[in-house]
Formats: sequence, C-alpha cells, structure tokens
Amino acid sequence: MNNTTYSAKKSEIERKWYIIDAANKPLGRVATEAAKLLRGKHKPTYTPNIDTGDHVIILNCKDVVLTGKKLDQKIYRHHSNYIGGLKETTARVMLSQKPEEAMMHAIKGMLPHNSLGRQMLKKVRIYAGNEHENQAQKPEVWEVK
Repeated sequence: MNNTTYSAKKSEIERKWYIIDAANKPLGRVATEAAKLLRGKHKPTYTPNIDTGDHVIILNCKDVVLTGKKLDQKIYRHHSNYIGGLKETTARVMLSQKPEEAMMHAIKGMLPHNSLGRQMLKKVRIYAGNEHENQAQKPEVWEVK
C-alpha cells in the first residue's frame, strides 16, 4: 500500500499546444479555459507548485462577447505613476482598439499572482484575427463549452 502524494518533476512534464477559437464566446469563459490549460489543471499530473501547463493560442479575440451591460460599465484602469495619472478605458473601447489586451488582462487575473503565474502567462499567444504563426507546433483544437 503506497500512500505517497505524486509530485511532478520538471523533466517529466510534457507540453502540448492548444488552439481556442474565441469567436462569439463570452470573454470570461474563454479566459477560464485558457487559465486551466496554462496551469495544467486538466492533467492528472497537476502539481500546484510546478508549472505543468500547456501552451495556448487564442484566435478571433475581436469577436469575443460580453454579456449584460459590461461593454459600457466594465472599466479597465491603470496608472502612469505620475500625479493624476489614472487612465480609464471602457470595455467597448478596449475591445475595439486592443482586444488582445482585454483577453490578456482576464487570463492574468485567473493565474497565480507570483513568479509562477508570470511564467505561465508567457505560454499564451493571443491574436485578434484568425491567423497565427504556430502551425509548426501542430496545435490541437480545444472546445470551450
């Protein structure tokens, strides 16, 4: 009877590539699926303190959907570190000008807020359109429910 907890080692980790098509899907649903894949929670070898996740390619971010009144009520804020330097942008403006940044912001909030989360965030590639340059990695399609 072996009652030891399994812990993945860096040398044992196999990374796959997945494509998520975000067209006509809610922003949060796509972001949660991407965060799950980046963390590796879909694998039986998931270990919380090691990056066991896969690479994720997200396409068609310009066609993502926000439900309710979020287009006008959701506000993205950042500060320039100067006095009076608070910049505010509504979701409608953000999705029309920088849809990749809106998706990255949503995914970043769902990952750990430490060096491990920053390492996981490097494995995501977000594109506003339908084309990507990662065909050589032979990515598999991941369906968002």
